[in-house]
This record gives sequence, C-alpha cells and structure tokens, in this order.
Amino acid sequence: DKMCPLLLTITLGEQWAVTVTQTPRERTFQPQDTVVLNCRTSSGIHSNYFAWYQQKPGDAPKLLIYYINNRYTGTPERFSGSGSSGGSDFTLTISSIQAEDAGDYYCQTDLSLSVQRSTT
Repeated sequence: DKMCPLLLTITLGEQWAVTVTQTPRERTFQPQDTVVLNCRTSSGIHSNYFAWYQQKPGDAPKLLIYYINNRYTGTPERFSGSGSSGGSDFTLTISSIQAEDAGDYYCQTDLSLSVQRSTT
C-alpha cells in the first residue's frame, strides 16, 4: 500500500476566536527598573501554551519564555513569566532591566483543536 500525505485544514468559527490585549503599549524605563508587561486573553487558553518573545530592530523575534513560566535556553534569569494554565492573565517581569533589553516584546498563545484519526 502507498501512503499519501494529507493536509487537513480546519477553519474555526467566531466562537473559537481569542483576542489578546497587551499592556503597556509603549513605555520608557531607567536601567535597574523592574518592568512588568501584561497580556490578557479574551478567554482562558485551556492549556499552558503561552510564550513571550523579544524582537530587536532588524532581527527575528527571539523566544524568551515558553509554557507560561519556563525560560528558554540563553534567556537571562532577570526575565520571568507568570500566569496560570487555563487562565487569561499573563505577565512578563524583567528585574533590573538593562540597556540591552530595549526592544519590542510580544506575547503568544495557541488555541488548538485536537483531531483524532480512527481506522476501521
């Protein structure tokens, strides 16, 4: 038997849409300040998939925090994430901010739908 690859695309209706609101939109800080960035989702995310990224001009976004509060390899300890699985409020805290931390910060979540395949 030959196996054929199958691409399955599922378009989710409005009831599955999640809006993410990030605050503050723009702020200026002094070195050594503690910075708290917030993201709120319009509904609980029903998983622990929530991430924070940092982007500097001309560079691709760099993963800082994944699964709500896990630091990605190379992320300094001054970066920490918090929130709860199934919740809607998440924070990125940067303790004792450094000049090198200047950039854009993005939060990301994933609303996933599980599809099961059965063979008869």
